[in-house]
Amino acid sequence: MWHRHNVLMHVFRRPALADLGPFSFWLSLPQLITWGSVFYTFSLLMTPLEAELGMSRAESSLAFSLALLAEGLMAYLVGRWIDAGHERVVMSMGSVWIGLGLWGHSFVQTITGFYAAWIWLGLGLAATLYTPAFAVVTRRFPQDFRRAIITLTFLGGLASTVFIPLFAWWMDLWGWRHALWALAALQWAVCLPLHAWLLQGAPRPHRRLKPAQGPQPNASDSTAGPTPPASVREHLRHRPFWLLALFMVLMMSVTSALPAHMIALLQEAGLSATWVIAVPAAIGVIQVVGRLVLFVFERHWDVHTANRWIPGFIPMGLLALLLGGFHPLGALVFVLLFGLGNGMITIVKGTALAQYVSRDHVGQLNGLLGMPIALARAAAPLAVGLMWSPAAGYRLALGWLLVASVLATAALWVAQRHALRARH
Repeated sequence: MWHRHNVLMHVFRRPALADLGPFSFWLSLPQLITWGSVFYTFSLLMTPLEAELGMSRAESSLAFSLALLAEGLMAYLVGRWIDAGHERVVMSMGSVWIGLGLWGHSFVQTITGFYAAWIWLGLGLAATLYTPAFAVVTRRFPQDFRRAIITLTFLGGLASTVFIPLFAWWMDLWGWRHALWALAALQWAVCLPLHAWLLQGAPRPHRRLKPAQGPQPNASDSTAGPTPPASVREHLRHRPFWLLALFMVLMMSVTSALPAHMIALLQEAGLSATWVIAVPAAIGVIQVVGRLVLFVFERHWDVHTANRWIPGFIPMGLLALLLGGFHPLGALVFVLLFGLGNGMITIVKGTALAQYVSRDHVGQLNGLLGMPIALARAAAPLAVGLMWSPAAGYRLALGWLLVASVLATAALWVAQRHALRARH
């Protein structure tokens, strides 16, 4: 009995600060559930809600845009709270909030109620998705935050693989309203206890001893030193921050627009009903493959070279779909390239500010970008819905997304060049 008790205590003990692998694994489980419960199930809810509430595609897309906008509105406050060491309260209450939002969504009877539910969910996403989680692991593992972030995203990358078929099955069994109850229960029974248990003992924030005088060395250049970190305002005076802001705004708009329309887009490509569910579900597996490749081989690659080339998978995937004339084979190539690119670019977006600007203020720097990113992400699904037409389908929208992804990649290249040149 004593031996069994010791085994259980070992399995369920909270990982210590130095346990990068176990800590990132347990933190990734709420990521899997939250991404799957909210972000990826929206495309499955669009069709029944359009029929039930009498909405057009543009009107239903607006709900997703409002959620992304609400997420951005809360981003800076959430970043400040996490940088101040309040990560446990932020992410735990975020899980409670999202559970209430999913449960409340099940009672929606009007378009106004539908929009209100997604605004509520968007506020909760600001406290629970990758941005706050990346800030948490960057603060806890300052010398190896990139590897911690890669580990954190393994399970999160499977969100579409698990929840698209799972939620489709639940909808068939119980209808979409009761299926949302099951998603709410997962937030309260799994995500809330994990956040409350795991995020104890947050590191204390760095304290500046004196105001920064002039340009400060990049915080990602060195390990701990006696020089106090530069202020957030100091980093806003330099070009890399603004170029990375452009990269993130454009690329996040592309990667946010596609999931909300993925089911309809694949239907337009002529795939069967089975493949329409299976292919986007497979994106999660492909994302994890891309992250696994990074995890295994990044110690043998130059990290800056990898950062330059990873974003290119996104425009290549869009180009394959456009050049393929929406043929099923082109759609499959698109999904492969988009899955690999989206899986790995999450790491680039999650680490670029810490690598090329500052890791001491990564929560607040990400928070400052919350509003412009939210506006871009909110506008993108709606814009794609507005660009769609019965005659042209999604071709015009995909052309716009292709141009945006190319410009985003170029902005990252220039930001990296300026940051590395200043460093050397």
